[in-house]
Amino acid sequence: MKYAVLDRGDELSRQLTAQLHQLAAERGLIHDNQEPEIVVSIGGDGTMLQAFQQYKHRLDSLGFVGIHTGHLGFYADWKADEIKELVEAMCEQHDEEAHPRRVEYPLIELTITYENGEEETHIALNEFTIKSIDTTIVAQIDINDELFEMFRGDGICISTPSGSTAYNKSLGGAMIHPTIAAIQLAEIASINNRVFRTLGSPIVLPKHHHFDIYSRKKQRLLLTIDHVNRPIENLHAVRCRVADQNVSFVRYRPFPFWNRVREAFLGYGDQT
Repeated sequence: MKYAVLDRGDELSRQLTAQLHQLAAERGLIHDNQEPEIVVSIGGDGTMLQAFQQYKHRLDSLGFVGIHTGHLGFYADWKADEIKELVEAMCEQHDEEAHPRRVEYPLIELTITYENGEEETHIALNEFTIKSIDTTIVAQIDINDELFEMFRGDGICISTPSGSTAYNKSLGGAMIHPTIAAIQLAEIASINNRVFRTLGSPIVLPKHHHFDIYSRKKQRLLLTIDHVNRPIENLHAVRCRVADQNVSFVRYRPFPFWNRVREAFLGYGDQT
């Protein structure tokens, strides 16, 4: 079985990476950064986002597994002191008759259109945000090609279900189980008065529906796809929909989503 590792770069994560390589070599696992079957993320959720963006071109042929080296991460099943147990699980469940359980989560597909008509497509694991660099953003939001609202405020966040526990939650968005194929729009400090009006609450769309966000004035914008920022001055529109591709996470043991939520936000519980 071939694997790759991406770590956060701090001392602990580098030490764990070295330990994983040593244990994996002893068990006959092959380190292959080009065509891995499993990608191990060592760090936090930000490290997993980085690993996802690095290997998003191979989503059909690999799975991800996370080791957290600080606070509990939503994408991490394993603790820093469980490297040996993880390597053993990777070996045992990749025998000829054994296969690890994989869970698939939906992604966001973004089609960015520029004023000159050029297009580019991206996918996001957590969220996509659009904000103005200089002043209030003015954007038209369509749902399924019908005008829904004219937005004025600090910005807009579109999240996946697995990303609903991140920035989306801080904006008052709902936490959605990551197996539900949906995308969620949450407003960032919208302006609501007798002149300007938005819905003012999160919106969840199912698969096969889409949001279109149109830039409605000349404005310098900051687009963020997961952890990557992109300043843009000539944006025409962004179409947001549930992607056709999913991301796969390897589960060598149970760790239910609501247990993660309870531990992260309520501060108690165990990994059962």
